[in-house]
Amino acid sequence: MAARRAQRARAGEDIASAAVERALAMLEAIAQRGGLTNSELSRRLEIPKSSASYLLRTLEARGYLQRERETGKYQLGLKLLSLSRAVLTGLYVREIAMPVLRQLLERSQLTTHLAVLDRGEAVYIAKLDAPGFIKMDTWVGRRMWVHTTGVGKALLAHQPNSEVDEIIKEHALRKCTPKTLATRAKLLRELERVRAQGYAVDDEENNLGARCVAAPVFNSLGQVEAALGVSGTTGQIDRRSLPRISELVREAARKISRQLEHHGALRRL
Repeated sequence: MAARRAQRARAGEDIASAAVERALAMLEAIAQRGGLTNSELSRRLEIPKSSASYLLRTLEARGYLQRERETGKYQLGLKLLSLSRAVLTGLYVREIAMPVLRQLLERSQLTTHLAVLDRGEAVYIAKLDAPGFIKMDTWVGRRMWVHTTGVGKALLAHQPNSEVDEIIKEHALRKCTPKTLATRAKLLRELERVRAQGYAVDDEENNLGARCVAAPVFNSLGQVEAALGVSGTTGQIDRRSLPRISELVREAARKISRQLEHHGALRRL
């Protein structure tokens, strides 16, 4: 009798786990594709349409999804925004960095980002848009490959080689453009240069026609906490302006690092 009860309990746990995994996979797929219908999700995730419909209705009722009447597509709901705000509130580095980001935006007139390393990817936790009509296709919460982006390389350059190898193994070095560093040897040489010069450059490696200059932000223990970067077109960040822009970025990163060091020292008192 006890064995049967334990077996039923394990079966119930497996069913609940599968339902949670399916619901999370739906949210991730909708976020990546910008909206999907029940049928599209069912085919994409290989979920029975009836099961998908049940999960979608539940997520919609809880505010995590909203359904467009005209197209039948599900979009992410405002409930997720409230959760993301709670996460960002806990990232004290973002709060400390925001005034410095605004100063950097004013001085560079370029889109400014702050990113952290999470599960082998660079995740934007702050973004300030540059004035004008040219806008970068980025947003808070967007995950980026570390080997193709300036902030990613700035974060990666100060990780041990074993961590770099794990990230390469898990995510691979996929090419976004012909300029992407797609071999381990090339990436390691680039990371060595980043450490030596104190900043990283995404030279059309993620998007043709776009450049990013980024620098690491260190905490009170000397560990990389985040990376700060500015992005623009190759015309906005050209060879002549690169030294000035890189110094602005490094100066801003040093300012945030000093404040993090100060806060860390206060917390240890």
